[in-house]
Amino acid sequence: MTNSAIIAIAAAIAIAISTLGPSLGQGMTAKAAMESIARQPDAAKDIRSTLIISLALMEALTIYGLLIAFMLISKI
Repeated sequence: MTNSAIIAIAAAIAIAISTLGPSLGQGMTAKAAMESIARQPDAAKDIRSTLIISLALMEALTIYGLLIAFMLISKI
C-alpha cells in the first residue's frame, strides 16, 4: 500500500467515526426532548432552545472530523 492510500483510508475512517458518534447522540437527544415536551408541554420553549444549542455543539464534532479529513487529503 502506498502512503497516499493509507492517508485516504485514514480520512475515510475519520469521517465515519466523527459522523457516527454525534448522529447517535443527536438521535437520543431529540428523542429525550420530544418525550420531555410530551410530558410537559408548558416547558416546550425552554426544552427546544436547549435542544438546538446541544445539537449545534454535537454537529461541531462532525465538522471537526470533516476538517481533519480535509487536512489528511491535502497531504496526498
